[in-house]
Amino acid sequence: MLRSMYSGVSGMRGFQTKLDVIGNNIANVNTVGFKAGRVMFKDILSQSVSGVTRPEDGTTGGVNAKQIGLGVSISAIDTIHTPGSAMTTNVPTDVRIDGDGFFVVSPDDGTNRFLTRAGNFTVDALGQMVNSDGLFVLDTGGAPIIVDPAAVKAFSISQDGSVIGVAADGTSSVIAQLGVMKVVNPSGLEKVGGSLYKVTQNANPEGDDQTLTFAGDLEAGTGALIAGQLEMSNVDLTSEFTEMIVAQRGFQANSRIITTSDEILQEVVNLKR
Repeated sequence: MLRSMYSGVSGMRGFQTKLDVIGNNIANVNTVGFKAGRVMFKDILSQSVSGVTRPEDGTTGGVNAKQIGLGVSISAIDTIHTPGSAMTTNVPTDVRIDGDGFFVVSPDDGTNRFLTRAGNFTVDALGQMVNSDGLFVLDTGGAPIIVDPAAVKAFSISQDGSVIGVAADGTSSVIAQLGVMKVVNPSGLEKVGGSLYKVTQNANPEGDDQTLTFAGDLEAGTGALIAGQLEMSNVDLTSEFTEMIVAQRGFQANSRIITTSDEILQEVVNLKR
């Protein structure tokens, strides 16, 4: 069979994956805290028709190798962790990280942790600060944040993540401090859905056992917190639609390779007539 047919098949598979990633990016253009993905290609091992000939000084010249490529494959599907645009909501429990840190949430007492850039938090009937899926927001000590509704009549969140509560007599005090985690390699995080990330060994050397720090930590570089704002998706529709056109034309070109290879094979079969 012709090598070009299999090269065309590999190209169609690659561009189909690229279109899948682009479609997911466009679908999440308004998802809070979403980070866009991109597909990177690499060529498959080439088949050598002839090897290299070493040159001899004053006798013969060198000859380059003759190689035929065997198609394309996916080298990486990256997550681009550039900051998204800020959306002002004026909701006191909406928080945006102006830096590289991540909020830490947990479905239990903090044993299982997930990271997120979506700061659309709320306080439930028991005073527990949770995200939209009911996961607890953790403080710098790794424990769920609780705002006692019986003792606190109002509260606000400062730039360092301190939850400042106001009692009925007008006195204020720090109830808790939002925990923030800095990841060495954000691209190594694993998406688990719900705008959540799971820490892997390639993201942090110590996994999710890292001690939580506070926002505005200059040494950790977590960034300050901005209350009343949310970080929107970093998807650029102009770039995504341009890449969609490129992927579509690439898919069509590779399908034409298969069609042409099929026509050549048909001519070979017709030689027996």
